Amino acid sequence: MSILAGVDEADFTYLKKQTGATSGNLSVQIDKLTAAGYITVEKGFKGKMPRTTCKITPEGQEAFRSYVEALKEYLSAGK
Repeated sequence: MSILAGVDEADFTYLKKQTGATSGNLSVQIDKLTAAGYITVEKGFKGKMPRTTCKITPEGQEAFRSYVEALKEYLSAGK
């Protein structure tokens, strides 16, 4: 989510490289985020190669903002 929050969209290969996740793990996470309505997924081709592109939704942006705020509060409470 943090990667998608900072870009317009990202393809599967880019997300895999940035996260260090395996293809299977990343696929599961993408499916969960899609089911939650936090991201949209578009499948297509770039030339002859399949391409999966992910984009954060407004609901996903709000959920991520809420998560970051909650994390900040949690961390500041421990000081």
